[in-house]
Amino acid sequence: MAYSVDYELSDDDENIHNAWDNSLDPILTVEPGEVVRFECRDAVDGQVDMETTAAEFGEVSFDPVHPLTGPVYVEGAEPGDVLEVELLDLEHKGWGYTGFMPGDMGLGLLPEDFEESGYHAWDLDGDIGHFVNDIEVPLHPFPGTIGNAPAADGEHDTLPPRDVGGNMDVKHMTAGSTVYLPVEVAGALFSTGDCHAAQGDGEVCVTGIEAPMFVTARFDVRKDMDISQPQFESDHPYTPTGRDEPMYATTGIADDLMVATKKAIRHMIDHLEAERGLTRGEAYILCSAIVDLKISEVVDAPNWTVTAYVPESIFP
Repeated sequence: MAYSVDYELSDDDENIHNAWDNSLDPILTVEPGEVVRFECRDAVDGQVDMETTAAEFGEVSFDPVHPLTGPVYVEGAEPGDVLEVELLDLEHKGWGYTGFMPGDMGLGLLPEDFEESGYHAWDLDGDIGHFVNDIEVPLHPFPGTIGNAPAADGEHDTLPPRDVGGNMDVKHMTAGSTVYLPVEVAGALFSTGDCHAAQGDGEVCVTGIEAPMFVTARFDVRKDMDISQPQFESDHPYTPTGRDEPMYATTGIADDLMVATKKAIRHMIDHLEAERGLTRGEAYILCSAIVDLKISEVVDAPNWTVTAYVPESIFP
């Protein structure tokens, strides 16, 4: 769809904030129908690069985290309305990273399995990300964090998602998608950042392919909608290549969905180590970048099934 950019927001300090806060002054005011190109920093705000080691990644500060570009005030948006955000384009800058923290930090799905940190710097070449052993991961960029300011006063952590959006990490919110966000304050006060070049459903090691990026979006105000949490429309393919393709899957079965999820990923790590020659740390990183978790059943009490899928097309 043809469009022209009405405003460009750089990632200069004056355009960046690290907490949801409805008292922040907007850095830009737009009319419905206008298009903004946001420059977004990476999730840890420039603390890492292509030369960072696993040990150095383990010392990254998460306070603050998620530098967000914004907020943008959208004319006419009032509490109870819905902000429509049409994602028009996402452009990476040629590099990204995936890593996990030392286990004693308690981050990610399996902190108890990995005592030390791990890190991989990705060369992002067009629509392909290069991993070890000639593994190539298809790229489908999206903003990990996209949302409006909440009604509750004060500063609010960017880590958990909220009714107004935020750190949702929904990988299907790619270019061509339309995201609908509840409005709780005048003007919506929209911000975005924490972009990912790719991610498996689950983001299990706590990072996707984190990447500095440009996000281009068109805004509209919907007074005919009534939603309490974010919704979206997307034509993103549900497989990495956009068509049916061979998959290898592992299951996790337990009477608790989180336990079942951990089992599914542990079994996938076992598979990638035994059959694809990866270290367990490399396998964990790859799971976060490409493996999709799905809830397969929640009706056969007392046990539930979670399934992890890896596309065989990524392997040489």
